[in-house]
Amino acid sequence: MRFNSEELFAAATLVHQVVPPTQQFPWPLLAQHAGCEVWIKHENHTPTGAFKVRGGVIYLSALKNREPSCEGVIAATTGNHGQSVAVAAKALNFRSIVVVPEGNNPEKNRAMVAQG
Repeated sequence: MRFNSEELFAAATLVHQVVPPTQQFPWPLLAQHAGCEVWIKHENHTPTGAFKVRGGVIYLSALKNREPSCEGVIAATTGNHGQSVAVAAKALNFRSIVVVPEGNNPEKNRAMVAQG
Protein backbone atom coordinates (compact mmCIF):
# COMPACT_ATOMS: atom_id res chain seq x y z
CA MET A 1 0.00 0.00 0.00
CA ARG A 2 1.37 3.39 -0.97
CA PHE A 3 0.63 6.64 0.79
CA ASN A 4 0.83 9.91 -1.16
CA SER A 5 0.81 13.62 -0.37
CA GLU A 6 -2.80 14.01 -1.48
CA GLU A 7 -3.89 11.46 1.13
CA LEU A 8 -1.72 13.18 3.73
CA PHE A 9 -3.36 16.55 3.11
CA ALA A 10 -6.84 14.99 3.15
CA ALA A 11 -6.06 13.34 6.50
CA ALA A 12 -4.67 16.59 7.92
CA THR A 13 -7.79 18.48 6.84
CA LEU A 14 -10.01 15.90 8.51
CA VAL A 15 -7.98 15.85 11.73
CA HIS A 16 -7.92 19.65 11.96
CA GLN A 17 -11.73 19.67 11.95
CA VAL A 18 -11.66 17.81 15.27
CA VAL A 19 -8.26 18.42 16.88
CA PRO A 20 -6.84 21.92 17.30
CA PRO A 21 -3.26 22.29 16.05
CA THR A 22 -0.59 21.74 18.69
CA GLN A 23 2.24 24.22 19.10
CA GLN A 24 5.64 23.64 17.57
CA PHE A 25 8.85 24.64 19.31
CA PRO A 26 12.38 24.96 17.97
CA TRP A 27 14.73 22.56 19.74
CA PRO A 28 18.33 23.82 19.54
CA LEU A 29 19.96 20.81 21.20
CA LEU A 30 18.44 18.39 18.71
CA ALA A 31 19.22 20.81 15.88
CA GLN A 32 22.85 20.88 16.94
CA HIS A 33 23.07 17.08 16.88
CA ALA A 34 21.09 16.74 13.64
CA GLY A 35 22.91 19.52 11.82
CA CYS A 36 19.66 21.16 10.75
CA GLU A 37 16.75 23.13 12.14
CA VAL A 38 14.52 20.91 14.33
CA TRP A 39 11.03 21.66 15.58
CA ILE A 40 9.03 19.48 17.96
CA LYS A 41 5.34 19.23 18.76
CA HIS A 42 4.05 18.51 22.23
CA GLU A 43 1.30 16.02 21.47
CA ASN A 44 0.39 16.01 25.15
CA HIS A 45 -1.35 19.34 24.40
CA THR A 46 -4.17 17.74 22.39
CA PRO A 47 -7.65 17.47 23.97
CA THR A 48 -6.82 13.92 25.08
CA GLY A 49 -3.20 14.58 26.04
CA ALA A 50 -1.95 12.11 23.44
CA PHE A 51 -1.42 11.79 19.70
CA LYS A 52 -3.83 8.85 19.44
CA VAL A 53 -6.85 11.06 18.80
CA ARG A 54 -5.54 11.73 15.28
CA GLY A 55 -5.65 8.04 14.41
CA GLY A 56 -9.08 7.68 15.97
CA VAL A 57 -10.47 10.44 13.77
CA ILE A 58 -8.94 8.98 10.60
CA TYR A 59 -10.07 5.43 11.39
CA LEU A 60 -13.64 6.31 12.31
CA SER A 61 -13.99 8.57 9.28
CA ALA A 62 -12.87 5.70 7.03
CA LEU A 63 -15.29 3.38 8.85
CA LYS A 64 -18.17 5.81 8.28
CA ASN A 65 -17.35 5.94 4.55
CA ARG A 66 -16.94 2.17 4.26
CA GLU A 67 -19.92 1.20 6.46
CA PRO A 68 -22.48 4.04 6.36
CA SER A 69 -24.99 2.06 8.42
CA CYS A 70 -22.53 1.63 11.31
CA GLU A 71 -23.84 3.59 14.29
CA GLY A 72 -21.22 2.94 16.93
CA VAL A 73 -17.95 1.43 18.02
CA ILE A 74 -16.61 -0.51 20.99
CA ALA A 75 -13.01 -0.25 22.19
CA ALA A 76 -11.06 -2.01 24.93
CA THR A 77 -8.26 -0.02 26.53
CA THR A 78 -6.66 1.22 29.73
CA GLY A 79 -6.59 4.91 28.84
CA ASN A 80 -5.52 7.19 26.00
CA HIS A 81 -6.96 5.06 23.20
CA GLY A 82 -10.35 5.17 24.92
CA GLN A 83 -10.23 8.95 25.08
CA SER A 84 -9.37 9.15 21.39
CA VAL A 85 -12.22 6.82 20.46
CA ALA A 86 -14.67 8.88 22.54
CA VAL A 87 -13.53 12.20 21.00
CA ALA A 88 -13.55 10.86 17.44
CA ALA A 89 -16.90 9.10 17.89
CA LYS A 90 -18.55 12.23 19.24
CA ALA A 91 -17.14 14.35 16.39
CA LEU A 92 -18.30 11.88 13.74
CA ASN A 93 -21.72 11.14 15.28
CA PHE A 94 -21.00 7.59 16.40
CA ARG A 95 -22.01 6.06 19.70
CA SER A 96 -19.05 4.65 21.58
CA ILE A 97 -18.51 2.17 24.37
CA VAL A 98 -15.09 1.92 25.98
CA VAL A 99 -14.38 -1.19 28.03
CA VAL A 100 -11.64 -1.04 30.66
CA PRO A 101 -10.16 -3.77 32.84
CA GLU A 102 -11.27 -4.21 36.42
CA GLY A 103 -9.08 -2.10 38.71
CA ASN A 104 -8.13 0.32 35.93
CA ASN A 105 -6.62 3.66 36.92
CA PRO A 106 -9.56 5.80 38.19
CA GLU A 107 -8.07 8.98 36.70
CA LYS A 108 -7.90 7.37 33.27
CA ASN A 109 -11.50 6.21 33.66
CA ARG A 110 -12.67 9.73 34.56
CA ALA A 111 -10.77 11.18 31.59
CA MET A 112 -12.48 8.74 29.22
CA VAL A 113 -15.92 9.45 30.68
CA ALA A 114 -15.28 13.20 30.41
CA GLN A 115 -14.72 12.84 26.66
CA GLY A 116 -18.19 11.41 26.20
